[in-house]
Amino acid sequence: MRLPLWTVCKGVLMTLGALALLAALLFVLANVYVLGRTVGRIEPVSAQCASEPVGIVFGTSHWTRSGSRNPHFEGRMEAAARLIHQRRVDHLLISGDNSTRYYNEPVTMWRDLRGRDVRDVDMTLDYAGFSTFDTLARARDVFGVKRALLITQDWHLPRALFIGGALGLEVRGCAAPERAVSGLWRLRLREWVARVATLGDLYVWEREPHFLGPLEPLDIMPDERERLLLPPGMFSVSGAASAGDTAPESAPGSPSSTPR
Repeated sequence: MRLPLWTVCKGVLMTLGALALLAALLFVLANVYVLGRTVGRIEPVSAQCASEPVGIVFGTSHWTRSGSRNPHFEGRMEAAARLIHQRRVDHLLISGDNSTRYYNEPVTMWRDLRGRDVRDVDMTLDYAGFSTFDTLARARDVFGVKRALLITQDWHLPRALFIGGALGLEVRGCAAPERAVSGLWRLRLREWVARVATLGDLYVWEREPHFLGPLEPLDIMPDERERLLLPPGMFSVSGAASAGDTAPESAPGSPSSTPR
């Protein structure tokens, strides 16, 4: 006996509604889980941030799509420079996208920090920080970092801290200054989606970084090597000196003008 068409449609709609409700519930629970695991490790003001041997600065474009200076870039550079000058971090690992010759986030950040009186010896550039995951995986596997202070905006820090912890790093977050800008709600919504994707990357698909390479441990002052928990012989010069003053800056309108 055939069921009436309305009965079939009603059953399909109820099933779809139940699946949508379940997906929404899982979406919220995934975000609550990430936030709950990281909330106690974020300091809201850089002056209150705990001291760590390394500060990891996450890349973003110098410019927005409208051609104005990116306030998120400005906030990260301000926080990184302040932490170095206050000696709350001993060294900065500046990580960003350099996927083409026309787009170079690390060099743009390096130039800006030099303008804020941060010494070259206090900076190392990572040119393959294509994502938050890549930056932290490379910090561990390429640059030998075991403990670090993560420097980015507060809405980005929970995901970054969660990834760092999953990779076995001892990390704390230092929230960069935030400025009131239009469209900030879109970035926060994007982070909710990215946190869910992160759980899949870490526990389902077992994501790997796009590019690693040989070990290049950070060159930090001798009295700080013990704090980094690495053998004394594992230090070498790397990073800032090879950047070059003629390297291209990140271009206006790039799709990387918002954090990844």
